Amino acid sequence: MDELRNPARERLAKGELALGLGIRLVRTVEIAKLMKTCGFDWLFLDLEHGVMALDQASEISIAALDAGIAPIVRVPRGQYDMAARALDGGAWGIVMPHVDTAEEAAAMVAHLKYPPEGRRSSGGVLPHFGYRAMKSSDAAQAINAAVLLVAMIETPLAVANADRIAAVPGIDALLIGTNDLTLEMGISGELGHKDVVAAYEAVIAACRRHGKWPGLGGINVEEHLKRYIAAGVRLVLCGSDLLSLRGAATARATAVRGFL
Repeated sequence: MDELRNPARERLAKGELALGLGIRLVRTVEIAKLMKTCGFDWLFLDLEHGVMALDQASEISIAALDAGIAPIVRVPRGQYDMAARALDGGAWGIVMPHVDTAEEAAAMVAHLKYPPEGRRSSGGVLPHFGYRAMKSSDAAQAINAAVLLVAMIETPLAVANADRIAAVPGIDALLIGTNDLTLEMGISGELGHKDVVAAYEAVIAACRRHGKWPGLGGINVEEHLKRYIAAGVRLVLCGSDLLSLRGAATARATAVRGFL
């Protein structure tokens, strides 16, 4: 059996940054190869917000597998059936929003890992193996080892429980959803607030204690990105298709309008 390659996980295993881009607007397969060319390691296919459908996420996921960029899907909170189908459809990981407790993290693992680590049902041949027929036990073992399960930390309760969440076997990363966290804290948008800094420090320390990878999302200001990466964040959701398109298009229009 050929070794499975999850480009995001490979970066993390080397201690490098795994850079992701949020995908909400673009729903065609070209985005996978394009973002690989741009230097990203993973796509954050967002089924929690926006109107992307599961079949579109699967099409992009399969294209991403061939392009060498990891498709990672965020599903709505607690939607384990959708998450399992996204994995069947080619995803290399699942981001679960609003994981507040170790029990919720354990439920995520139970639903999304094959036995003996969890109770995920086998859906037959998978795109990760090029749809080749395989022994089920071999396929399950390989997928369990390669998939990324990412718990989002988005509330003060989740921050307080970060050590217990990070201790759950099968959870690979804790990703702070900074926008929702600041909203919950009553300091919306204050990305460098001392309480946000303290939250990052707590989550990063929990990840280090339990051999997990700390991640961030919702931060596009370079000053804050640099600060939290220097502190130890490695799984970095550092932009989105909307912000990238808006920024580049605005810069282009402004530049050309200035030619006259």
